[in-house]
Amino acid sequence: MYERRALIQSFLFRAGWGAAQCSRLAGDASFRHYDRVVDGTRRAVLMDAPPPREDVRPFVRIARHLHALGFSAPELLAVDEDNGLLLLEDLGDDTYTRLLANGADEEALYALATDALAELHCRPDAIPAGLPPYDDERLLTEAGLLTDWYMPAVLGRPTDAAVRAEYVALWREVFPVARVVPDTLVLRDFHVDNLLLLKRNGLAACGLLDFQDAVAGPLTYDPMSLLEDARRDIAPLLVERMKQRYLARLALNHPPINRMVFEASWAVLAAQRHAKVIGIFTRLCKRDGKPIYLEHIPRVWRLLEAAVEHPALAGLRGWLDRHIPRHRRTVPSP
Repeated sequence: MYERRALIQSFLFRAGWGAAQCSRLAGDASFRHYDRVVDGTRRAVLMDAPPPREDVRPFVRIARHLHALGFSAPELLAVDEDNGLLLLEDLGDDTYTRLLANGADEEALYALATDALAELHCRPDAIPAGLPPYDDERLLTEAGLLTDWYMPAVLGRPTDAAVRAEYVALWREVFPVARVVPDTLVLRDFHVDNLLLLKRNGLAACGLLDFQDAVAGPLTYDPMSLLEDARRDIAPLLVERMKQRYLARLALNHPPINRMVFEASWAVLAAQRHAKVIGIFTRLCKRDGKPIYLEHIPRVWRLLEAAVEHPALAGLRGWLDRHIPRHRRTVPSP
C-alpha cells in the first residue's frame, strides 16, 4: 500500500499536480478506485487501476476515440499505462443516478442518452480498428456466471456438467438472432451510474464514463443496458418511447431496422446481460466481500423473466423453469 501511494504521488508530481489534495471519490465493482484531485481552482479525477488486475489501456483508447468523434468522455490529462494511473478531466457530480434521485426530469435525461447512442450508432467510424468483437465465446463466458456462481450459491451444490452444457447449447442457438442487427461500438455499461449531465450544448451534454470494456457488437446492446437497468425500475411506457425515439433518430442516417428483428435481438441480449449480472452480483458478494449488490437481484430476475418470454427464448425459459424454478430465484445469503 505504501509503494502504491508513492507511485501515485510521483505520478501527480510529474503531471504538475504534486501539491494537490486527494479525497476518495468512488470505488466500483472492479478493482479500480477514483479520487478527486484539487489544486487551488483546478480539479481532476485520479483513476487508480492497479495492474495486473486492471489495465487502463482500453480506457485510454476508447476515451481518445470518443473524443475524436465529438462525444463527452473525460479528457486525459496525464497517463501512466504501466502503473495503471490516469489523471482525468473532472466532469462533476451530476450523474444521472444523483439527478434522478433528486427529482430531475427523467424523460429529458433518458432522451439525451438515447439520442447520444443513436448518433454514435449512425457513425460509420464508430468502431475503432482492432476493437475486440462481442463474439459468442465472450457472451457465453458472461452468461455462464449464472451457472457458475448464482446456482451453487442458492442451490447449495455445484452445477451439474450436463445441465451447464445444455445451457450453453441453448445460448449458442439464439445468439444468431441477436446478430441480425448491425454491429457498432458497444460501450457495455451504458446506464445511469455511468452518465452525467454536463453544461454543454447538444449531445455533448451527455457525459460518458466506464467504457473500458467496449467491444464491437449488436447495436441493440447499449440501448437495452440503458433501459433495462439492474439498479432502478423504469416505466414500460418510457422504455417504449425511448425505443421509438432511438429507431427514429437512427433511421435519419441509417437503413431502417425492422421492429420485430430489433425486438428479438434486444430480448436475446437482455436475457444474456441479466443472467450475467445475477452471476456477477453473486460473485461480488461471495468472492469479493461486496454484498451491497445483492439487493438488486430480485429486479434483475424480473427483467430476465420478462426477456425470456420472447418466443426466440422459449428453450432458455424452459431450462430456467426446470433448473432454477421460481421459488429458488432468491437472493443468495451474504
